[in-house]
Amino acid sequence: MTFSGFPPSAPRLYEDLAAENSKESWRGRHRAVYERDVRAPMEELAGELSAHFAEYAGGVQVLGPVRDTRMSHDKSPYKTYQGAYLDVLPALGFWMHLDRDGLYASGRWYPYGGAEVVRYRAAVEEEDGGAELAAITARLTALGFAIGGDRLATRPRGVPAGHPRLELLRHRKIDAGRRLGPGSVLGSAAAGAFVRETWELVRPLLDWAAVRGLTPRPRGDRGAETPS
Repeated sequence: MTFSGFPPSAPRLYEDLAAENSKESWRGRHRAVYERDVRAPMEELAGELSAHFAEYAGGVQVLGPVRDTRMSHDKSPYKTYQGAYLDVLPALGFWMHLDRDGLYASGRWYPYGGAEVVRYRAAVEEEDGGAELAAITARLTALGFAIGGDRLATRPRGVPAGHPRLELLRHRKIDAGRRLGPGSVLGSAAAGAFVRETWELVRPLLDWAAVRGLTPRPRGDRGAETPS
């Protein structure tokens, strides 16, 4: 099947789940809508994106709807979004999700531990590498992207308050993305083009991280540093 968009009932499902997230409501009302209007078109979109980005092994992976509540105080059983991802390297790749606010697409670097953050900050401190990342993120911001991800509220230890790339040095993860809100475009094949274009635009960010070895290394080569 060819992806033709998400119907209005898809984001509305997540409004309904926010109001009543239970196994009973899922079985009685939500599951059929999820399978038909969320899961099926997301699988179609994932298939098209997998073909377009075929140089990356594994293809786009579509996540399931059930939350892992083992380590969470929130025991609501179902996710309030439908996610899918394509990893370029471990902890580095493309992301998209559908929720009550529409469709979000991004490129992300999400390291597992402190060693990768140490290497990231060293790369940002280095003049050429840091300037290149600043230029990449500035271009994305100008195109309407938000540069998010987990970051320190203050600044890393030893970094002066006036550092020209302080905002980038605060990051412990990076998610650079943009959103397509509910409406006629979301309900058309143009929603797929939106994700495809977004992923193409964030390639320079992923390439920047990849060539600098900012993804997890084999356990014996991790080093002992931890970020502040």
